[in-house]
Amino acid sequence: MIGEILPPSVVAEAAYDDPAPGPDEALFPQESAHIARAVAKRRREFTTVRLLARRAMHRLGQPPVPLLPNPRGAPQWPKGIVGSMTHCDGYRAAVVARSDGTAALGIDAEPDAPLPEGVLEAIALPSESARIEYLTGRHPEVSWDRLLFSAKESVFKVWYPLTGRELDFSEAEIDINPVERTFQARLLVPGPVVENRRYDEFSGRWTADRGLVATAIHIPHETSSLFHGHDNTMTF
Repeated sequence: MIGEILPPSVVAEAAYDDPAPGPDEALFPQESAHIARAVAKRRREFTTVRLLARRAMHRLGQPPVPLLPNPRGAPQWPKGIVGSMTHCDGYRAAVVARSDGTAALGIDAEPDAPLPEGVLEAIALPSESARIEYLTGRHPEVSWDRLLFSAKESVFKVWYPLTGRELDFSEAEIDINPVERTFQARLLVPGPVVENRRYDEFSGRWTADRGLVATAIHIPHETSSLFHGHDNTMTF
């Protein structure tokens, strides 16, 4: 799913379960130590997305390295690599690209089911809530509230590596296009600067399939060829 909504320069690996690691795919000792006290579900997710990330990196000629999260939870990629990970019930994915062509990547996948009660009110601006109500009435085959949540997660996964700062759900306004399967994220705070260009908007794509919704944002370098708690803070 994820690979279909990203440019060819991005390498994607995904799984719909937790495959057993191959003989050379075990976690690094530092990674095992990081999740030693985690519950079994968290250990499985952590292991699988790193297995997928290293498979994707291998396709770029990158040797396997530990992928430890920083204090905010974002994976720390090796020099020369930009990437993003996501996991939810029934789906895990990792995407990577070379940093000389890609400035930032953000992906997120969620079950295609309505958000729990009260979550939409916590994450959506009034304009977004109105848009979700309209889309739900016209196109009930997609859980638009969950797609909005996913898009905001992808926004944060692009924002945070570029700025090193938190971004509140209320600081990005999402406009979803149901026909073209795209979305625009308008930042309501000063955007990040990449190669002397300030980004006040991010453009993304979305898909829905196999009981899932997924979103992705790719920020290219201008010099290259172009192509969880539910609080009020976006999370990885």
